[in-house]
Amino acid sequence: MKSYHEIIETTYKEVKKTKDKGKIATYIPELGNVSSDNFGASISTIDDKTFGVGNCDEKFSIQSISKILTLTLAYKLEGEKLWERVDVEPSGNPFNSLQQLDADKGKPRNPFINAGAIVICDVLVSRLENPKEDFLKFCREVADNDTINYCEKVAQSEKETGFRNFALCNFIKSFDNIKNDVDKVLDFYFYTCSLEMSCKELSETFLYLTEDNFSTCKGNRVLSKSEAKRVNAIMLTCGFYDESGEFAFRVGLPGKSGVGGGIIAIHPNEYCIAVWSPKLNPKGNSYKGMLFLEKFTSATTSSIF
Repeated sequence: MKSYHEIIETTYKEVKKTKDKGKIATYIPELGNVSSDNFGASISTIDDKTFGVGNCDEKFSIQSISKILTLTLAYKLEGEKLWERVDVEPSGNPFNSLQQLDADKGKPRNPFINAGAIVICDVLVSRLENPKEDFLKFCREVADNDTINYCEKVAQSEKETGFRNFALCNFIKSFDNIKNDVDKVLDFYFYTCSLEMSCKELSETFLYLTEDNFSTCKGNRVLSKSEAKRVNAIMLTCGFYDESGEFAFRVGLPGKSGVGGGIIAIHPNEYCIAVWSPKLNPKGNSYKGMLFLEKFTSATTSSIF
């Protein structure tokens, strides 16, 4: 069989020539300043091999991909009682929908829709002395990379236009599932979404979800085998909003997307792969990113199914 290296190069060239039917997420104005021509991919394997193509070294706003990291830290701190505050079910609705919260009495369906991620951020605000600084330190330790940082312009752009997120947070607070000040929680939430990383950095960072014995640079396991299994399960069923079933059907891997155009996908005990193309399909997922991963897993026959 061809190597991952060869298949990524071939797939990249094929998808790059494909007409991109997506649109950049201009509802966050700062994201609209990114060139729509950007396209890159990178794979990191559990035997420490990394290979990338295109704009794989250029940093971009990872947006909702950061929700894996906020969930990971909250899960480490809270353990199983975390699921008393947020569920693990697919939502079947857009990522910023207010539906279901009323019927579910303010308990979001999963931690990857905005409502769920906001509750996770509330948990972290309660548990961390300096939420933004402590979370960034955690991300750098997991990635073994001190260059990871927030993008101030993106965070402010989100804060100025995030009216629906303010509505979500206030509505959840009316059910007493937000314990802290709404402005403080959302300030932290907007900063977590503004994290900037490259495809190469993403593929290296999320190796902790691929291997049972993966440790950070300080020798500490990020998650237990059982916890990593659960996070991967939520990624498979909820990582692409109301297109999660489509991603599982087409790609066959646990993954998570962001409206900055990035996608990461995990093959347990094998690799983490990241792809970036800013134009999004109507569901809010990268058009070329989805296509690239579908073709890659078809060529490598590396689905989990």
